[in-house]
Amino acid sequence: MDTLDPATGRSLGSDAIQRVLFIANSVHVYNIPPIVPGKGHVAAGWTVDPQRQIFTSRLRIIETSVTQPNGEEKMKTDIVLEDSKTGQLFAAAPYTTQAIVENVSDSSRFFALRVQDEQGRKATLGIGFEERPEAFDFSVSLQEARKSLGLETGPPQKPGVSRTDSEEKRDLSLKEGETITVNLPGRFSRRKADTSTSSTSSGGGLSSFSLPPPPSGSAPKSGGLLPPPPSAQSVRDAKQKAATELGFDDGKFGEFS
Repeated sequence: MDTLDPATGRSLGSDAIQRVLFIANSVHVYNIPPIVPGKGHVAAGWTVDPQRQIFTSRLRIIETSVTQPNGEEKMKTDIVLEDSKTGQLFAAAPYTTQAIVENVSDSSRFFALRVQDEQGRKATLGIGFEERPEAFDFSVSLQEARKSLGLETGPPQKPGVSRTDSEEKRDLSLKEGETITVNLPGRFSRRKADTSTSSTSSGGGLSSFSLPPPPSGSAPKSGGLLPPPPSAQSVRDAKQKAATELGFDDGKFGEFS
């Protein structure tokens, strides 16, 4: 038995294989106004005027596989609107690009569908599902069709090369002789210095190391005690001397801090 083209009704031969990806028996079809720039299609403008609804139809998404004379398999998908009782074709939309079906801006149950006749003339109709689950299944079926047809958005891939194979695998391991430098905020610098000068000979599992000698003149006095801090009077005298050398009158401006 010959398989018929769902979009034209013509015979595709006995080798053609079809499967129905989606079917909804009650879909409202609308004659819709032109798209609103910056807003897209707005379903509220269709339903407010009863005159815009054309009729209620059955909607099917049909995938067809046809074997060509050279042995290659050609795949196509059509969205068809039919009389729900007689099955007579009302309009068909060959699903050749994702733009054939557009979402509206104000509802998840309505879509704009670009149909096409045998002469190539195109028109945009509105379709509306009565239930949200049906509209969701419709969108999922279109996603499945895009995968089969290779219409998923993204950069083109070379024939026979998958996206995973074509992506460059980055090697983030350190090569011989390479190091990593980490710049920490200033509040961590003192803690880092204290940690680095502490002994690691016990309990840390790391080898011990010796510290460099202190700068000249800063070595502790006998007994291991550090020199006492300068007196408050000596600090004030030093500040006064520095202010005088810079040309400031200490009696007028007071001490500098």
